[in-house]
Amino acid sequence: MNRIRVALADDHPIVLAGIRALLNATPDIDLVGEATSGSDALTMICSLKPDVAVIDISMPGLNGLELTERVRSECPGIKLLVMTVHEDAAYVQPLLQAGARGYLLKRSAAEDLLRAVRAVAAGGVYLDPSVAGHALSDTHASAGSAASGQSKEALSPREAEVLRLIAQGFSNKDIARRIDLSVKSVETYKARAAEKLGLRTRAEIIRHAAAQGWLDALTLR
Repeated sequence: MNRIRVALADDHPIVLAGIRALLNATPDIDLVGEATSGSDALTMICSLKPDVAVIDISMPGLNGLELTERVRSECPGIKLLVMTVHEDAAYVQPLLQAGARGYLLKRSAAEDLLRAVRAVAAGGVYLDPSVAGHALSDTHASAGSAASGQSKEALSPREAEVLRLIAQGFSNKDIARRIDLSVKSVETYKARAAEKLGLRTRAEIIRHAAAQGWLDALTLR
C-alpha cells in the first residue's frame, strides 16, 4: 500500500495537535512535516515535497492564498488542501484559481479530513459540502460586484490596501502589524471602504476583491 505523504501548516496549536493525532493514527498516511507560519510552510513544502499539503488560510508571514500561489510557482505538482474556519463560499474560487485542490471547513475535519486528503492525493478536487453548492454562483456574484462598484466613490490607497488584506484573510491585528497602523485605524479604514463600496459582509468584500484582481497575483507583493 502506497502511503500518502502529508505536510501540515496551521498557526493554532490546538488545531495542529488535533490534526496531527488524526493523521498519525491513519495507516495509509505519513505526516512528514509541520509549520506554524506561511513562510515556514513554503520552505517546508518545497523541501519535503509531500503528496498533499494541508494549509490554513489565516497564517502569519504568508496567508493561505499567498502560500498557494507561491507553491504553485516555486514547487509545482504538490497538491494543496485548504482547511479553514471561513464558511464564506466566496473564498473558494480564488483559492482554486490559485492552485488549491481542496477546501475543507475545520468544523468538518474530524469527519471529512481523511476523505479529503485521499481525494486530493488521487488527483481529485474536494469541496466541503457546506460551500460546494455556492462556489459557482459566487463567481457570477463577483462579476456583479465589479459592475456595481464602478459607480461607487473611489477608495483612497490606504482604504484599498486594508480592504485587500481583509479579503486575503488577514485579521485586523495582522493588518495593523503588516502596514504599521493601529488596530483602530485599520477598523476605520475598513469601515470607510466598505461604506463607499456598499459592502456589508465579508463575503461581499471577498467577491469585490476577486473582481478587482486583488487575489490573482499575490506573489507580486
